[in-house]
Amino acid sequence: MIQKQRLLFVTGTRADFGKIEPLAKAAIADGFSVSFFVTGMHMLESYGLTKIEVNRLAGAAVHEFVNQRPGDPQDVILAKTMLGFSDFIMEDKPDLVLVHGDRVEALACALVCATNYVKCAHIEGGEVSGTIDEILRHCNSKLAYCHFVSSQTAARRVQALGEDAGSIHVIGSPELDIHRQPSGFALQDVLSHYEIRSPDYGICILHPVTSEAATMGQQAKDLCAALKSSGKYFVVIKPNNDPGSEGILQVIETLPESQFQIIPSMRFGRFSELLRNAGCLVGNSSAGVREAPFLGVASLDIGTRQTDRAFGPSISKLPASDRRGILQFIETNWHKRFARGAEFGDGNATEHFITLLNTDAFWQRSMQKQFHDIAS
Repeated sequence: MIQKQRLLFVTGTRADFGKIEPLAKAAIADGFSVSFFVTGMHMLESYGLTKIEVNRLAGAAVHEFVNQRPGDPQDVILAKTMLGFSDFIMEDKPDLVLVHGDRVEALACALVCATNYVKCAHIEGGEVSGTIDEILRHCNSKLAYCHFVSSQTAARRVQALGEDAGSIHVIGSPELDIHRQPSGFALQDVLSHYEIRSPDYGICILHPVTSEAATMGQQAKDLCAALKSSGKYFVVIKPNNDPGSEGILQVIETLPESQFQIIPSMRFGRFSELLRNAGCLVGNSSAGVREAPFLGVASLDIGTRQTDRAFGPSISKLPASDRRGILQFIETNWHKRFARGAEFGDGNATEHFITLLNTDAFWQRSMQKQFHDIAS
């Protein structure tokens, strides 16, 4: 049997691991050598020490790297990650490094790959948002050897960056593969595991917007005040650790236990079960514009973090300061269900991914970058 290529996945958060885990599992099952470079929020106990989830993945080697200390600015985290990752790949020698999205860890590893002529695949490029995330995401696309994007719209954006159409592959959002299947968890078991006291609950996830870090505390205060006024029970999942998270966490810590259950992080399968049974999803997580519509769950997008991303019948949009609008959304949409949204794929991303990896053409493309004019 011919030894297949060595794949190295980079993961820095619970969110990106939930998206790349299905791809990694499929690659392992198909005979590829799979390893993970685990860093970022995964290594922080205050965010649930989610490196544990990566280590649970059977058949994958795991390398852990602490790339930050509390209070480190993003440029310092970038530099630390580059140094650690550069040392690691000199020893590991992967055939393909896979990075996801718009995190600073992904940018660091993509830079290391580009400067060392290591093939790097960027997952879910071509998305848009209103923050620094968009800058980092488009940089990752320009540094990458190839692109696994979630939609035809995203593919067009990556091509507009000057990337070769032959390097862009529309596979859909990988996390939808998990949501398409039964979660593997019973709802009651999920509620018990996280000590969620009511089966009639909504979900709130509010992440910081880096360009609005100074006002995130007030946005969290306004949103949580509206949720309290609704009288509904909410499961609140803590934000990521971008600048501005401190203000959100300070507000979250004051919420009454009788109406709110605060959770640092969740295993993806358990989150899938929780989301598909939720009254609604409120906040600014990408889950509100991707997973929730795919499951038909009503979502309210708060603020600017998901600006210009796809919207459909199940998604509403309001500023955190609009208490009346937020209350009206909850009253109107609680447990309302919509037709499945297919903007980000059909839940078969892993099949498309493995098919591509098993073609000679995928591996034989030149690594020499050229700017391809979309009009030509």
